[in-house]
Amino acid sequence: MEALVPAFIAALVMQIGDRSAWLTAVLADRYGRPLQVAIAATIAHGAGNAIAATAGGWLAPMLTPNAKSLFLALSLVFGGATLMWRVRGPDRLEGWKLGSFVTPLLGIFILALGDPTQSFTLALAARSMPGFAFAGATFGSFVVAFTAAMLGELAWRSLPLRWVRAAIGIVALIGGLVLGLSAVRLL
Repeated sequence: MEALVPAFIAALVMQIGDRSAWLTAVLADRYGRPLQVAIAATIAHGAGNAIAATAGGWLAPMLTPNAKSLFLALSLVFGGATLMWRVRGPDRLEGWKLGSFVTPLLGIFILALGDPTQSFTLALAARSMPGFAFAGATFGSFVVAFTAAMLGELAWRSLPLRWVRAAIGIVALIGGLVLGLSAVRLL
């Protein structure tokens, strides 16, 4: 259970202002079916989170407790650094003629593959209970995708997400550094 809430929060904050949320808003506007696009985006994120949680469960027996903490610390540092970068607009997938469900499903799965949310899911699943890490991250992804789809691109881009991302990035960097120094017993 200790992985559920952290995975939810990590997915929620890491995807705020992310390209996959932006693409969700774009596709919701294009197809006029925000709920369907949000569900497809959630399934896409869920598939990536399932891969990460499975890998984390597989790695868990091979890692010491300090290695698991260091793994999570590195995930926080890299996730925080990612939040500090300016987000470029996603490919709008205008050439994709797969429909209002398959286009967001495949497009967002490909775009989100290897994103910080999956890194957190992997690290949290390696620490404890991969199923809870998967569930928390997928539900957090749904909240962001649903919000982006309901708002649409114009409203989503008008939110002050740049400053929110920067603040969260600083907190993640500091938390990752503290956890990392603790994991290698320097703190």
